[in-house]
Amino acid sequence: MIYDKPNKTITTKRLLLRLFQTSDASEVTRLCDNYNIYKNTLYLPYPYSIEDALPWIENHLDNFNNNRSFEFAITDKATGNLYGAIALTNNQKFNNGEIAYWIGEEYWGSGYATEAGEAILEFAFLEKQYHKVYARHFMSNPASGRVIKKIGMVQEGILRDHVMKENQYVDLIYYGIINK
Repeated sequence: MIYDKPNKTITTKRLLLRLFQTSDASEVTRLCDNYNIYKNTLYLPYPYSIEDALPWIENHLDNFNNNRSFEFAITDKATGNLYGAIALTNNQKFNNGEIAYWIGEEYWGSGYATEAGEAILEFAFLEKQYHKVYARHFMSNPASGRVIKKIGMVQEGILRDHVMKENQYVDLIYYGIINK
């Protein structure tokens, strides 16, 4: 992982993690207007429109500059293709943060979430000096759990019927990793 602080980018073997730009809104809309992504995410609306993408992108730079959260577009280093998003929150009071991500369905199974997750963990621990990073996923989304485990997180617990999705209570599985 190479972090370019002035440009706010992270480079990995195959990926460039960069801030979203307004010009990404139509591709974000295309990728997120997908029921299979919606059903596995906590806050993404469905159907997803350009009116959802634009305000979401608008706040990223301020959030980054004010050290609140770090939201990156997951893009192909060579072609610039947008694959998805990965974010890291910043709870300054407790020196920890949560990783959240989504990948466009056509790119599932390519290892992009794992590669981006490893990079964002390194960013959290080396650049931001976090003590702990955590992640969660719906019990109904074991693929996300596999990504979280691959990047070194350990399951810490299951919050039963913790959130409501599509008028049903669902369990959230929590994972964490401590910077040693």
